Amino acid sequence: MTAVPADCALYTTCIASKFVKQLFDCNVAGNAQSISPPLTIDVPTMLACQHLARVLADAYSNPIQLDLDMIRYNEALHKRSTGMVATHEDSLLEKFPHGQECLLEKPSVILDSAGRIILWYLPDAISPWIQAEMEDATIGMGSLLMKSMTSGLDTQWRTFPGNFHASDRRQLTPGCINLAPCWFMQGREPYGLPPADGFTPEVSAALKGKGGPKIIISMQRAALLASAALRVMHPKLYWASVATHIKLARWAVERGLSDMSTCLQFWASVFNWFDVMSSVGHYCNGLMTLSNLSIRLQYNSGAMVGCSGHFVRHGVTYTGDRIVWAWFIRDSLQNFMGTPRPSYATYMGVD
Repeated sequence: MTAVPADCALYTTCIASKFVKQLFDCNVAGNAQSISPPLTIDVPTMLACQHLARVLADAYSNPIQLDLDMIRYNEALHKRSTGMVATHEDSLLEKFPHGQECLLEKPSVILDSAGRIILWYLPDAISPWIQAEMEDATIGMGSLLMKSMTSGLDTQWRTFPGNFHASDRRQLTPGCINLAPCWFMQGREPYGLPPADGFTPEVSAALKGKGGPKIIISMQRAALLASAALRVMHPKLYWASVATHIKLARWAVERGLSDMSTCLQFWASVFNWFDVMSSVGHYCNGLMTLSNLSIRLQYNSGAMVGCSGHFVRHGVTYTGDRIVWAWFIRDSLQNFMGTPRPSYATYMGVD
């Protein structure tokens, strides 16, 4: 396991993640043993970790196995498949026909035919006070969100104005931004090993300058919880992502990249391949449709979903004001640091 410097926000994340994993293990085993919380985490974080661990254990106790092979499905996907090309989606449907659609409302783990974990569904995983923190932090990003909107085609769906609406609560600003202490600029995203043409990672535009650390700090508790969930969902991926984070921090220090070093020091989440989506806000009738799995999820405020975004086709409908924080990273940073990609997590492998 990679040693994490004590002056990094990731250090506290690792301590809290260990606490969540211990609680999860006890809950799954039906063990009434009391796990003492670490003295280095505050009470709101401790309570949020305890709540998250219970929901993770409930999900683990409710496995749902599909007649679908993840490896064969991934082999059939185009390398840069986005789910937006109708002919490709029709071809996938023909090769992997749907079963009868079902609606999930309880915490669950969705497995493929070989017991590989496709998705974790964690309704109400995010405590109300953490949801309030996430909303306040999003309000603080208003100027960045306003600048993110484009007048481009609807194919640019992340920033297409038609996919957003003005909030009834005037403090919220519609938009979509990417925040990363270290990433490859759009258009320079290497697939596979990075090219030998001088491209190197840099801080995302939204975090450059004096305001970057303030934004990152406002996200720390939610980032910690997403990473703690990942430690349970996919332990090997969690530690590989921790290793990438530390390697990037050392790389930035060696090259005198002070802005990147500062952002990485405050950044509390790991660099994960597994998408972790957290949904909060003042909305109702939330429904996530997993179109290629023939499953729908009740997706109200406080829900967390962990899955491979490349594999799972999903869309969300709701009524009201919804905020989503999605934690993800592409292969490029892992490749840049030479971090091997772990294999799929399996159901029995979780414990």
